[in-house]
Amino acid sequence: MNSSVGKRTWQQRVGGLAALYLAVTYVAAMPYFLLFVKYPDVVDPVEKVALLASHQGSMQVMYLITYVVFGIVLSVLALALHSRLKDAAPTLIQTATTVGLIWAFVLVASGMIFNAGMAAVVGLNGANPVQAVSTWQVIEPVAQGLGGSGGELLGGLWVLLVSVAALRTGRLPKALNWLGLVIGTAGVLSVVPALRDLGYGFGLLQIVWFVWLGIVMLRTPSRPAAPATEN
Repeated sequence: MNSSVGKRTWQQRVGGLAALYLAVTYVAAMPYFLLFVKYPDVVDPVEKVALLASHQGSMQVMYLITYVVFGIVLSVLALALHSRLKDAAPTLIQTATTVGLIWAFVLVASGMIFNAGMAAVVGLNGANPVQAVSTWQVIEPVAQGLGGSGGELLGGLWVLLVSVAALRTGRLPKALNWLGLVIGTAGVLSVVPALRDLGYGFGLLQIVWFVWLGIVMLRTPSRPAAPATEN
């Protein structure tokens, strides 16, 4: 019994640390990509390849941290939340965990494809710039599509389902869950082209959500009794 409680407490604390890591990576990634490298602002394919060549080292590190490692740590958090909520809302949290793990997988894939593709294109650029540009035009949409450039559907759906499950169980603060509903809805709606800018709100608000969630999981690692169950 004590061993089971200790294992659950450890898992929740690891999940809390995972949530804080995810928040930190958002804080690091946004200024790097939007202000320092300004990659989203570059439209011309030739300029994109030139930018990759000039920032290859730092971009490889950032994609490793903010996509590959992010995805792995996200899976840890998704499983910790599953453990916290599964007894009182099994169906909802099982669905949420499945979505969360899929999101984690595609983020890892996105980061690995981007880094491998960038290395190949930069290496090719010196000998054949035209082919390097055409190659990147094939690789980039795949990496960016997996990474959520077309809208934060998977991330939004995961936060939304976790928040609904937590509202039904009472195992996370109600205000945090309502914030999660707003964030999740924004993420899902960002797949609509006219509402694409909601993706920025999703990212900014998710920093707050991750920090709050991490603190809650570190302070209250054990699962309290659930006030409600699924029908």
